[in-house]
Amino acid sequence: MMRVAKCPHEELSFTNCVIVNESDFPASVKYVRITADQGKQYLYTIKQDRAVRPGHMGFNAIQRKEAMLSLDQEIRVEPFVHNLKTQLIGTLVMEADFLQKKNTTNQSYNTDQMALLFLEQFAKHCFTVGQPIVFRFQDKKTLSLTIKEIEVADPEALASGKKSKPRNIDFGILQPNSSVIFEKSEGSFLILTGKAKARSSHTSLFTADWDFQKMGIGGLDEQFVQILRRAFASRVFPPEVTEQLGIQHVKGLLLFGPPGTGKTLMARQIGKMLNAREPKIVNGPEILDKYVGESEANIRRLFAEAEEEEKRMGPNSGLHIIIFDEIDAICKQRGSVAGNTGVNDTVVNQLLSKIDGVEQLNNILVIGMTNRKDMMDEALLRPGRLEIQVEIGLPDEQGRFDILKIKTAKMRDNSALDQDVDLEEIASLTKNFSGAEIEGLVKASASSALKRYIHLGNKIEVDPNVIDKLKVTRSDFIYSLENDIKPSLGTSDEALSKFIERGIINWGATKELAEKGMMFVKQAQSPETSNCLRLLLEGAPTAGTSALAAYLAKNSDFPFIKVINSRDMIGFMESSKCLRISKIFDDAYRSELSCIFMNDLEHLMGYSPIGPRYQSLVLDALYSLLSASPPSGRKLLVICTTKRRSVLEELGLLSAFTAVIRVPYIAHQDDVKLVLEESQALSPKEIDAVMNQISHGRIYVGVKKLLGLLDSMRVMKGVESRKRVAAFVNLLEDEGVFTPQL
Repeated sequence: MMRVAKCPHEELSFTNCVIVNESDFPASVKYVRITADQGKQYLYTIKQDRAVRPGHMGFNAIQRKEAMLSLDQEIRVEPFVHNLKTQLIGTLVMEADFLQKKNTTNQSYNTDQMALLFLEQFAKHCFTVGQPIVFRFQDKKTLSLTIKEIEVADPEALASGKKSKPRNIDFGILQPNSSVIFEKSEGSFLILTGKAKARSSHTSLFTADWDFQKMGIGGLDEQFVQILRRAFASRVFPPEVTEQLGIQHVKGLLLFGPPGTGKTLMARQIGKMLNAREPKIVNGPEILDKYVGESEANIRRLFAEAEEEEKRMGPNSGLHIIIFDEIDAICKQRGSVAGNTGVNDTVVNQLLSKIDGVEQLNNILVIGMTNRKDMMDEALLRPGRLEIQVEIGLPDEQGRFDILKIKTAKMRDNSALDQDVDLEEIASLTKNFSGAEIEGLVKASASSALKRYIHLGNKIEVDPNVIDKLKVTRSDFIYSLENDIKPSLGTSDEALSKFIERGIINWGATKELAEKGMMFVKQAQSPETSNCLRLLLEGAPTAGTSALAAYLAKNSDFPFIKVINSRDMIGFMESSKCLRISKIFDDAYRSELSCIFMNDLEHLMGYSPIGPRYQSLVLDALYSLLSASPPSGRKLLVICTTKRRSVLEELGLLSAFTAVIRVPYIAHQDDVKLVLEESQALSPKEIDAVMNQISHGRIYVGVKKLLGLLDSMRVMKGVESRKRVAAFVNLLEDEGVFTPQL
């Protein structure tokens, strides 16, 4: 029986031994087992010192607190002589924290050096699971360690350095070649670096239940892999790995692309899959404030929490995600907004300094989303800021199929999707549909199915058995495709139809021209040819160049077909025209196969033969756009028309075209007869009478002009045939397209 005393010296406290007088135990006794009043037993390593009175044992404050001992308390002590050869420590895992948490520092602690010093100080010491230890690491602060786990080692394996099968024990003797691992205590501000740091101290980046298949992101597999590789590869590893490489984590990611392609969904799911704090989601316009300095302050508030944790925890700081939707609203090119107060510029400056300024933050990930990347300040897109720029484009056919599977999953699970619905067929029919438009198609198809069970009368009644009967069928999808949902980056069917409302009449030369034009269309589709083909159709007014060009564009069956017409830009300034034309070309580059039809180039440029005059800004824009090539993997067909080839040649624009096709006037009697027969405006007898009268003369007329004159005959259906024939021939003479032979 012995009594509890204080540790005689501070230095002896850091040995973590129980101090005894040399007269109480022989030198051969190294370890003792102590039984306190409550019956619990504790193992300690003992150290002899004459400063302790005989019959007493000196405990430091940590040991007394652990065993709940009070000074001068009587305790039972006995030498511990267990077979220690079976209790050799192979691996010792300890949780570490500051002893005095009020005096924490953001200085990092190298666990490799700590392990060497620990083995040097405490070799041959006995340790028990749950035992607290005081550890002074060089000249730095004193740490509090708690034994978390002890693995026993085979003595032969330990001596040879070979690995043995681990087995956990409650207590053991530390060997000079034991493995020592440090973990950071939960909630601790301690910063640990080095290889002797347990993996569990580095919080897993991804949530335990994360599954890519369940994220609901269809058609974006390649982009998602790119984001994981660039933005998160360095964050998966412990901080010391990136320190050894001398690299900083990626701090910025920009998702750009057309509206509805899944940018916001991608950002939202990234926030969910990461084992980090709840992302801060902010819309760009919300940052702006009418009060001076408040917009900049809003930016600072977003980063305040990350800054505070970075100062406190350094490399062990958790990841802070800030998501900016419509980031172009606050990050426009500096100096580009005329007549403003300069708020836009200062907001951009504040954001730049926070992401990658003098005081760099390494614990943030800023995700920006925009469909106008061209409007953003270039300084924000350089490495170190929003350095990863991923285009979220239109899904391909496999991507559309994946999205359809995701959006119709509940229909299939609840047997509400009819067996005649082939998702692969729907995917092939939805060319250039964005993810949002495919979702809209599914909703529209469901609405079409629900409509069958609504009875319209004096009041709206719903079939009560609709749940058992409801089926979304293939016809619902086809109906919605034809009537409800049209892709924003699809074809301009209505605009094209206006040019060919009278149809295409294959008279002599036109048939050959149409075949030649379709040959160029096939050339534009071929993967073996250049990724951009520019075709010019030139001809005199009313020759039918616009109709033929529209016919070629429509029959190309490209998923993206847009019309650029001077009539749609009446009143536009030169800069506005340039932006409109450039925007259509940018949209075309987002589709795998695109066709742009530009009608009347000289009118588009504002050329006037009186002067002459033309608008040089539009000319420069057209020359640049026609000379440029689309991105790799994209094919573009540009079909243009002009009535003044000489003007384009003089302006140097003619050389930008791959091929030029001339659309001639009708100059032969047989061709006139063919057009009259195809139009069906005159009866066969009337056609013979007309041909008889114009056979003695010269005719030279554009097909569009001729069809317009024939329209006037349609309103004279009740008039006598002889008068109708005479009226038509007189029209030809009056318009100057027919000259009778005298």
